[in-house]
Amino acid sequence: MNNRPVRTGLLGGSFNPAHRGHRAISLFAMEALGLDEVWWMVTPGNPLKKGAADMASLKARLASARRVARRSRIRATAIESQLGTRYTVDTLAKVRRRYPKREFVWIMGADNLANFHQWHRWRDIARQMPIAVIARPGYDASAISAPAMAWFGRRVRPRDQASDWTRWSMPALVLLRFRPDPRSATELRRSDPDWFVDNADHPVRDSVTRQVLA
Repeated sequence: MNNRPVRTGLLGGSFNPAHRGHRAISLFAMEALGLDEVWWMVTPGNPLKKGAADMASLKARLASARRVARRSRIRATAIESQLGTRYTVDTLAKVRRRYPKREFVWIMGADNLANFHQWHRWRDIARQMPIAVIARPGYDASAISAPAMAWFGRRVRPRDQASDWTRWSMPALVLLRFRPDPRSATELRRSDPDWFVDNADHPVRDSVTRQVLA
């Protein structure tokens, strides 16, 4: 019987709305990192994006994420709102304590690496779990030259060692490259500004905690 911890990738974002690009990134990361699951952590709000006027409700965004994640090992969750945390560093600490039988890796796009040094206590995020960065068109150069990348220095792991992340000592980062879906949530909102309406009146169950957002 295999008693190893469940290998779980965490991908945070607003998912406003979720789309096939999120799914493609997650399935790619799942294969590259040897993951059992990926959790889409739908955030109540991004501290670096103050008062976005076109931000749909958390329930609508969670419903969107659940729909796009269907028939995969991706689980959509609003656990951050249930934990009452505001910053990623605190969310990850509580998630690790709540799920001690899992091993977690943080997944983010190259655009997030470019401004990672602006995140609250970003070095402590890096000390909690390995980080996998997914290439994103237009952001690779700014990511490579980012202050956070300089801080990681020799802690950047070769791509062919990505599946060994459970044995790394922190901080550790790996850069992963694949051909992403070019669509974005911004483009989807522009083409369908009322995308969230169908999700506004129905309860949504969290795929991880099983709580219902009414």
